[in-house]
Amino acid sequence: MVVVGNEILSGKVVDTNSPFLAKQLRAAGVVLDRIVVIPDEIEVIADTVRSFSAEYDIVFTSGGVGPTHDDLTIAGVAAALGRRVVRHPLLEQSLREFFGDKVDEPKLRLADVVEGTELLTDGNARFPTFLVENIYVLPGIPEIFQDKVTAIRDRFASDPFHLRIVYVRHQETAIADFLDATLKAFPELLLGSYPKLNHPEYKVRLTLESKDAQYLENALGKLLELLPDNAVVRQE
Repeated sequence: MVVVGNEILSGKVVDTNSPFLAKQLRAAGVVLDRIVVIPDEIEVIADTVRSFSAEYDIVFTSGGVGPTHDDLTIAGVAAALGRRVVRHPLLEQSLREFFGDKVDEPKLRLADVVEGTELLTDGNARFPTFLVENIYVLPGIPEIFQDKVTAIRDRFASDPFHLRIVYVRHQETAIADFLDATLKAFPELLLGSYPKLNHPEYKVRLTLESKDAQYLENALGKLLELLPDNAVVRQE
């Protein structure tokens, strides 16, 4: 995922699109490998998107899509692919019909796309999603971003991750060896350990994940067997 926006880097706006995308992809059984936040600069956008497009199966961009001077993602993606920015006739027609006699050049810029862009109209998204090569170009406005991600999520659906959670009353230092031993026995297990300070009930939340439900249950059994008596507060 490539998040574009000086407002994110300056702290003026809090990025909520990254965690939303991560959760949606995880629910669909997809691994999100990397998130990077970059400024509104065409060369930086182009270099980053070009690199990501070659390295990963799918790339999502967020932000920098609109009618103002700092909306440079379309131009950056075009530069990454060595293509032109063109005005899509179907989008232009829709904008002219929607705005009527109030249509102007800034509004029509919303119809500018990278040459060769496919318009996706999955689900109930209010506006089409732009797909060019393996790059999904998404807006930064959270409400629209979420609509689009929800609409296209089924395109990426894979075997789901199965999740078990264990809450432990001991510090990480007291259970680290048991976690290592569990991973040694089940090397394909995705095991996370998250300390919680000053919580009245537990000190560490452990997450165990696998796409193989039986493998997950076997790994969970091994961990519970290794943990000290009364270490587990509760499970989910």
